[in-house]
Amino acid sequence: MRDNGGMASFTFDGTEIHFDEYGSGFPVLLIAPGGMKSAASFWESTPWNPIPQLSETFRVIAMDQRNAGRSSSPISADDSWDTYTRDQLALLDYLGIEKFHAVGMCIGGPYVMGLIEAAPERVAAGVLFQTIGLSHNREAFYDMFDSWAQPLASERPDVPDDVWAQFRSNMYDSDKFLFNVDEAFVESVRTPLLVFEGDDLYHPSVSSLRVAELAKNSTLIRDWKSGAALNSAKNRFYQFLVNEDASKT
Repeated sequence: MRDNGGMASFTFDGTEIHFDEYGSGFPVLLIAPGGMKSAASFWESTPWNPIPQLSETFRVIAMDQRNAGRSSSPISADDSWDTYTRDQLALLDYLGIEKFHAVGMCIGGPYVMGLIEAAPERVAAGVLFQTIGLSHNREAFYDMFDSWAQPLASERPDVPDDVWAQFRSNMYDSDKFLFNVDEAFVESVRTPLLVFEGDDLYHPSVSSLRVAELAKNSTLIRDWKSGAALNSAKNRFYQFLVNEDASKT
C-alpha cells in the first residue's frame, strides 16, 4: 500500500501507466477530467478535489490515462474506448483489486460506463461528474482530440496520419450518446450511480439527465458547483460511496 500520495507506475504491452495512491479501505478508481489529457493532476482545478475527502476512508487510485500526464503508450489505429477500459482494468489487476468504486469526471463519465459494461461484477458503484456526451458538439470533440494529438504527433513521426485519423474516428465518430455506450445499455445498468449534471459544450446537461433517466438505480444532483450546494454535494457524494462500499461485496 502506498499512502499519502505515493507515486507509482506499471508497464504492460509497451504501455506505462502512472498512478498515485492515497489512504486505505475499499478501493476507488478516480478518473480525472481533461479529455484526452486526463491525468490525476487535473483534479486540482475542479470545483472540488475529492482526494483528501476520499482518502480518509477509502483506498484512492488516481491514474493518468495513456499518453496523458506521466503515462505513455504506442499509438495504434485500433485504439478506442475499449483500449482505455483495458488499461484501467489492467491497473486494478496489477494492484490486486477485484471490486471497486469507479469515479470519473468529464471524459471519466464514459470511462466509468465502459468499466460497468466490461466488468459489471467488479464495479460496486459509479459516480459521473458532468459527463461528456454527444449533443450537436462533435466538432468540439474533434478539436479537443487534435489539440492533444498534434504535439504527440510531432514527437512520433513514425505514426502515420491515417492512424491518428482512425484513432480519432474510433473515439468520436460514434452516434452513441456517451460515445462508447448507447441508451439501451445504460437502461440495462443496475449498478448504483450518482450523476452530477453538466452544463456546457463538452458536458451537455442532456447527457447527464439522460443517464439519470435511463439507469434504474441512479441519483441525480443538479446543483453542486459552489456555496451551500457544493457542501451538500460533497456530503452526498461521500455518503453514497460509504453506503455502497465493501459491505456490498
